[in-house]
Amino acid sequence: MISLPSHLVRLLIAVMASLPLFVSLSASSQTSAADTRINQRLLSEDINADITLPAEYLGYPLGEWHLRHDQINQYLQILATESERVSLDSAGYSQERRHQLTAVITSETNQKNLSDILAYRSKVKFGTMQNSRSNTQPLVVWLAYSIHGDEASGAHAAIALSHYLASANAPWVKDLLEDTVILITPTQNPDGFDRFSNWANNNKGQVVVTDNNHREHNQDWPGGRFNHYLADLNRDWLFLRHPASQGRVAFFHKWQPHYVGDFHEMWHQQSYFFQPGVPDRVNPLTSKANQQLSNELAAFHRQALDQVKQVYFSEQMFDDFFYGKGSTYPDINGAVGILFEQASSRGQAQASPNGVVTLANSIDNQFATSISSLQGAHNLREKLMKYQTDFFSSNAKRTRDGKQTGRLIKAHGGAAHISQLTDILNQHKISFKYLAKPIEDDDIIFSEQDSIFIPKSQPQHDLVEALFDKRTEFKDETFYDISTWNFESALGLTLIEGAKPSIKFLADKPVAKALTISANTTKTVFPDEAVALIVDWQQAAAAPFLQQLLHQGVLVKYALKPFSLSAANSKNLPVEFVAGSLQIPLKQSVSEEQVRQIVSELAAQYQVNIVAASSSHTAAGMDLGSDDFIKVQPVTPLLVTGSDTNASETGQLWYYLDKTLGIPVTMVNSERLTSIDLSAYSHIFMADGPYHVISDATSRQLGKYVSDGGTIVAQKRALVWLKKRNILKSEPKSKRELNNLFSTSGLKFGDKSKLDARQSIGGAIVSLTLDQTHPITFGLPNPLHVMKNREISFGPTSTPFIVAAEYDNELLVSGFLAKEYQRSFANTPAMIVEKKGKGEVVALTDNLLFRNIWLGTEKVYANALYFVPSAM
Repeated sequence: MISLPSHLVRLLIAVMASLPLFVSLSASSQTSAADTRINQRLLSEDINADITLPAEYLGYPLGEWHLRHDQINQYLQILATESERVSLDSAGYSQERRHQLTAVITSETNQKNLSDILAYRSKVKFGTMQNSRSNTQPLVVWLAYSIHGDEASGAHAAIALSHYLASANAPWVKDLLEDTVILITPTQNPDGFDRFSNWANNNKGQVVVTDNNHREHNQDWPGGRFNHYLADLNRDWLFLRHPASQGRVAFFHKWQPHYVGDFHEMWHQQSYFFQPGVPDRVNPLTSKANQQLSNELAAFHRQALDQVKQVYFSEQMFDDFFYGKGSTYPDINGAVGILFEQASSRGQAQASPNGVVTLANSIDNQFATSISSLQGAHNLREKLMKYQTDFFSSNAKRTRDGKQTGRLIKAHGGAAHISQLTDILNQHKISFKYLAKPIEDDDIIFSEQDSIFIPKSQPQHDLVEALFDKRTEFKDETFYDISTWNFESALGLTLIEGAKPSIKFLADKPVAKALTISANTTKTVFPDEAVALIVDWQQAAAAPFLQQLLHQGVLVKYALKPFSLSAANSKNLPVEFVAGSLQIPLKQSVSEEQVRQIVSELAAQYQVNIVAASSSHTAAGMDLGSDDFIKVQPVTPLLVTGSDTNASETGQLWYYLDKTLGIPVTMVNSERLTSIDLSAYSHIFMADGPYHVISDATSRQLGKYVSDGGTIVAQKRALVWLKKRNILKSEPKSKRELNNLFSTSGLKFGDKSKLDARQSIGGAIVSLTLDQTHPITFGLPNPLHVMKNREISFGPTSTPFIVAAEYDNELLVSGFLAKEYQRSFANTPAMIVEKKGKGEVVALTDNLLFRNIWLGTEKVYANALYFVPSAM
């Protein structure tokens, strides 16, 4: 490749800056020289010419092509090499092992003292910082972009901003860098970002097409918004299911920023949004001081956008409620988070009611509000620092003065779920204690293996309150996302509020103790007299443990009914086991020595407790040789994917089958099903979706698949499609039917938005009562709490034996759910398993894997895989 001298490159850019960025657009035009403001600014006289321009590195003006993540990382590395103002930090890796780099930009003096600055930041939470000392410390501002991969203008603006701050000699920039450490993360979702960049570039022609119907503006499924497992990473700040989120939250707590700018794109018909959001939809746990600072910062954004004549809005549409997003997580962690939303070109340029939205102009707007963020934060430096000091000082005072009260927590899923909970707590810097010995409270035994204690008084007090919040009453019943996310329900926990355990019952590290083996051991020797090994199916890790046993050819049976036995190595004390519990006979085709070794290694890996049975005779219930112990067959699932399916829920099923259970899962787009031999698959999973493109031939093929012995596991709107195709007998009620529950009598036109809010189920936690004799419910807690976020239900049914779970009479646990829905759903089926010929249809009205944090209900899918076909 020919490389031009830098002065010629700059001359070329300057010439291009005097013209419309894309000549082809001038005819359709509605564009102007405003498209080149970024390039003009980067060529202004106060820029250090020794620092490589983005266009010099790329070989074309920024915005002419969509950047890839590797290009962004390489450019940041160039800046760090060329400018003493720039160093790099890491927020870890994405699922596809793309490195998430952040530019750390500050004065040369601050760069030399970063280790001291970070040491100071690590103490902020404890509220021990003196104001006199804090005033000598730099403000920390984190600007983070493009967490949705197809919202690309932010990442491009971040590159321009990084260059500007690395090279600008303007007095205000020098003052800013002396007082501030600026963190710039261009891409927070590298996997989705590259998926979109390739799409946009592949569909870009020489002539720019602004038609909304053009391929460039309509991505193929699943689009670039999501990460590798099709998760929305801007909903994962609390749940931390994905490595990019884990790295990002660790980065947040490492730097403990005062201000966080969260840059997004929205629908192309809109203009530009920045917070504050809707005043009545701010989470009650967010302080008024936080919102006051948001308002004061908004003045700087207004001025910046007014100067470039970009229209905008605030206090509408977007809220500040769910703490699992990039603009709200800071609010409950001692910082001020601000959301920015730019109308999206979803490519180079797209027509909208406000004129043509171009990538270049979008970059410029994001650059403008990035600058206003820095100027606003710098101007409000003392207020931001005082806000953070006051936030944590209040918690520190509560910590010193408070008594040792808090939440005593037991996980139904045992050690594996406690391990997942403590992992999340550790990442959020939440303090907790393990149990040194069992505690009995309210007739519940909290043991060392399945329980912890979270003290109420601690630096992260406010975040703890947010994680376990169960409110059901709200000033405004409209939610941009979910109205609740209570961890007690999500993780299937039993919780005692206000517990006061004695210090002698608490420990800093987990205490290794189990019926027969410790999850921390690497090798277990079972008694020679053992005839079988038994696994309680209530344990969360029992399902992936079972899958790996099957993978290694070990014979495993499951119990159709509860039983109890005297364990050979537990002093012959009776041990009770629920239906679904596993029996691993030691005499089988695989040698006994192999079985013992495989089980021992897997039990340690998955934190599963094993009981060795010394006799086939049980203390109660059927004996181990009974026909009520059924052989578990290997499974071969197929997951329906493609434009017919909800990408997020499809991704959650993929995540569970692949990452949690470790099953090879075949994914097939719905339009290809006709060409597939479905008999090769034991199960077909159908996530939520309209399923409009499935042909009549495929419908018949699916019907025959079930009749011949296959199992379909379907949820939400997939049930409506199955009913229409006569594959499902039970009648689901769709949103259109359920809307008739709401009276419109006497409503005025202005009441429409309130009615829409009441008719929407954005996310409420509801309670189910289980038929615990049904195989689909084996090992689950009863009642069962699920997240409901779709308007769908079954009517009452008189068909016997098909209802495995129904909504409780008083079903609302937390969040908002209209009274009309509460009355309609009460005592109606939530899980149905229908026989059809030799096969079954498992019908679920809710997504029981919600964002892969709903650990308390995920076992339903394991039961459908391993138990339902043989038990029915």
